[in-house]
Amino acid sequence: MLKTNQNCNIGFVGLGVMGKNLALNVADHGYRVAGFDLDAGKIKDVLDTEERERPDSQNEARIIGCSNLTELLDNLVKPRVIVVLVPAGKPVDAVCDSLIEAGLEPDDIVVDCGNSQWTDTIRRESEYKDRLKFFGTAVSGGEVGARFGPSLMPGGDADSWKYLQPMWEAVAAKVDADGKPIVSNIPGKPVTEGEPCTAYLGPNGAGHYVKMVHNGIEYADMQLICEAYHLLRSLLGYEPAEIGKLFEKWNQGVLNSYLVEITADILQQYDHKTGAPLVDMILDSAGQKGTGRWTSISATQMGVPAGIISESVYARALSTLTAEREHAAGILTADVESGDIEAADVEKAIEEALYCAKICAYAQGFQLLRAAEKEYDWTLNFTDIAKIWRGGCIIRASFLQKIADAFIENPGLDNLLVSDYFANAMAEKQVGLRKAVVLAAQSGIPTPSFFSALAYFDGYRSEVLPANLLQAQRDYFGAHTYARVDDDPSQKYHTFWQEEGRPERKA
Repeated sequence: MLKTNQNCNIGFVGLGVMGKNLALNVADHGYRVAGFDLDAGKIKDVLDTEERERPDSQNEARIIGCSNLTELLDNLVKPRVIVVLVPAGKPVDAVCDSLIEAGLEPDDIVVDCGNSQWTDTIRRESEYKDRLKFFGTAVSGGEVGARFGPSLMPGGDADSWKYLQPMWEAVAAKVDADGKPIVSNIPGKPVTEGEPCTAYLGPNGAGHYVKMVHNGIEYADMQLICEAYHLLRSLLGYEPAEIGKLFEKWNQGVLNSYLVEITADILQQYDHKTGAPLVDMILDSAGQKGTGRWTSISATQMGVPAGIISESVYARALSTLTAEREHAAGILTADVESGDIEAADVEKAIEEALYCAKICAYAQGFQLLRAAEKEYDWTLNFTDIAKIWRGGCIIRASFLQKIADAFIENPGLDNLLVSDYFANAMAEKQVGLRKAVVLAAQSGIPTPSFFSALAYFDGYRSEVLPANLLQAQRDYFGAHTYARVDDDPSQKYHTFWQEEGRPERKA
């Protein structure tokens, strides 16, 4: 009979899809786990899976199930580490309060690995500081990532990180010296070599904020890929499988990424029921869980231009207006231009457009992180963030190594667009982005994120923008004042616009 272990290294509260798989991952790396869930069926499921996957050489259960939180705490070595994987919001607070009631001590570490809003993590670290050490760790990679190596974005008490670091580095995804993921999706045979895709990001909500920006970039990346697909299908009449093959080809070059890879696979799948391309049988109404929207709101609140991310959020919102769009399609028409186009030229333009727009989306994401660093008094290591995203997470892509290199060369870099590598890439390939946007406009094909990417690029490279007129308008109707080009920008002026002959005066 197998012995149960009464000295577990880590506890899990919440054994749903993510909790179960992360617990199994931790067990594969030699750590002993105690698990609890309000649903006894989930406890049994993880125990049964652990038994099936347990190596023959192991004569002891690596995961034990607990019937309540007191039992969970009794099975953990001190200081206790408890991972919480429950729905974000009030359930996290409820678990923390219940753990305290069950006997949690001030030196024990509670790690929120859910998709919590960073502001909640900041609040919880402060609110619980005398009763426990609250620590946030955002997890990216979905079910497979959690099981075999996710990207982990930790933020919280620095002393707690020293205790968590060995475990987190063990279970995180790994990349080789060139930044390419090392993958072994075999239970009981975890990847142990390579550079782990995790690093301490800062206090309180830093980890969850970085994950939120990751998700905002993910929204943009997915939307841009969808727009490329839409252009190829609408302009060239390609079938999904043809586009899938093209994406396979693109995935061998600068666009190499997890999202391009899975898109190529999706587009070559057929529906067993109808024989039609499976993508054609899926309703064009996109869901969202809110993190992309959080990114857009945070950018707006801090005055950071993140239009590509915002447009991607809006595109999902527009897609849900199915009945309205169907009605409008019978009323509204597009006055479009048509002409001869060469398929090879269009393919090249769309490939270049996708790459350029992707660069701009990541540039906006890192711009937002730079602003958050100042807003929340964090010190973020942008090289580490780019490296963390190279493996395990949804936006993992080859060019993240180039982003890491850009910040290694210039840690104070204001914007990726002005780094040597990406400035040269934009100079070389922006013609494709411009052509794709023109073709989309002429053909009446909605590509809001491509349009936004080009506007962002042209706006950022413009020495002069029409905001001088905007400031004049604001001063005219609201006396908001303005600065002059021939004076110190801190000096403000106001003009009596409606009183003829009245000069401006300093405010």
